[in-house]
Amino acid sequence: MATCPPYPTHPPRPHWWRRAWVRYGALTTLLAVSGLVILALVREQTGTQGFLVGLGLAVLPVPVLVAAFRWLDRVDPGPWRNLLFCFAWGACAAALIAIVANSFATRWIATATADPAGADTLGTTVIAPVVEESAKAAAVLLVFLFRRRDFTGIVDGVVVAGITATGFAFTENILYLGNAFGTDQLTGDSGMASVTAATFFVRVVMSPFAHPLFTVLTGIGFGIAALSTGRHRLRRALLPLAGLLLAMGMHALWNGSAAFGEYGFFAVYAAFMVPSFGLLTWLVIWTRQRELGTVRAELPAYVAAGWLTPAEPYALGSMRARRIARQHARRHAGREGARAVARYEAYATSLAFLRRRGNLGRAGADFAVRERELVAALWHLRATARPALAHAAHATAPPVPRAVPPWTYPYGPHGGYGPADAYGSQGGYGSRDAYESQGGHGSRDAYGSAYGSYGAYGSAYAAPAPPCTPQTAPAPYTPYAPFTTPHTPYAPPDPYRP
Repeated sequence: MATCPPYPTHPPRPHWWRRAWVRYGALTTLLAVSGLVILALVREQTGTQGFLVGLGLAVLPVPVLVAAFRWLDRVDPGPWRNLLFCFAWGACAAALIAIVANSFATRWIATATADPAGADTLGTTVIAPVVEESAKAAAVLLVFLFRRRDFTGIVDGVVVAGITATGFAFTENILYLGNAFGTDQLTGDSGMASVTAATFFVRVVMSPFAHPLFTVLTGIGFGIAALSTGRHRLRRALLPLAGLLLAMGMHALWNGSAAFGEYGFFAVYAAFMVPSFGLLTWLVIWTRQRELGTVRAELPAYVAAGWLTPAEPYALGSMRARRIARQHARRHAGREGARAVARYEAYATSLAFLRRRGNLGRAGADFAVRERELVAALWHLRATARPALAHAAHATAPPVPRAVPPWTYPYGPHGGYGPADAYGSQGGYGSRDAYESQGGHGSRDAYGSAYGSYGAYGSAYAAPAPPCTPQTAPAPYTPYAPFTTPHTPYAPPDPYRP
């Protein structure tokens, strides 16, 4: 017979340096001190007026770049605290490391070789790319190691690396533009012929994406490593290193373009930088579309288990439908409703990615715990999110011609999005009830026997227990019960069936 211990047991308390508030405090202090030091160094080199002019001009591309990376991350948006850390690291810590290390190395080479001009060239083309890309890659590595749950693929690596490089370019642009303004003050130049205007055109207009483009290669390496299984440890170590080396090489080519002749900069820009930017942009957008496909492919397993409604995989797999759902919730439930729908979309996307990793053998030991957390979060937000997503699915459902026989549609004659109407008598939710036998979870459901009792992947990674059991479930959301025995009530004859 089991007996209880005489005294309650408690888990051992972690060491003081492992506590969350200690780590957060140390990191915040490090970034704050780095920011103050870099502020003093830049102001010393540019002067007060140059610093203010450089700050005002350098901030212009920052909102555009941040918005672009957030747009790429809309499928499974990461937390803002990660992005704030990355931007602060790039603007403060990485910039400080780059300024100190580049200056020290260039002076040491100039003293050792007695060739200041050669030392400057070597520092620009070799030392600066190595130091700067390594300093920026440190932020990507920290997020990869300590925020592993938020770092799941290539898009996450691109966003983390791009935001870090945006912060670094922001500080570097302040320095360059402030020095250019100081030069114009000494020479008396102004207007379009000034050094400030030329520097602004090259760094802000022509190549605001230069630093993000370099560091994104490092982020792609970490993203592919995040997709690798635990068995491929060597690959997980080499892929980020390969991405870092490519970033250093591209950075060195960009910095050394001025040494290729009068038109070397424009040749490198047109023949290398622009095509590389276009290729990487296509890769990231293609990966984003694949993520939406993952959502549409994985979530039907939870429809069969009763956690989601049949329309949700379709709505959650379309960015347009997601936007319509948030707008619908904002109109009927205010900002809190829109935030609830946004959280629901984020949780559902994370759930789909988690299940995909599980089916590919890449899930960690906490798969079941994390899955239960996500489905519980979805269940508690369902009252606001489900009507909005149903409205979005109805608004974005493709039109179906009535002349085509119903049995030719991939979702069957009575399930999915039937021919009579997107949500009509034989459409997505059937004529008798929102979730009766001809729609939703009935015997002729859109996701019927194809997914079986536990979804598309059988019992190996079955969806969690149904939410209607007394031990786990809150009150049911609608009159339907997800795990009632499928039945087929009387239905009128189908005029389309021969």
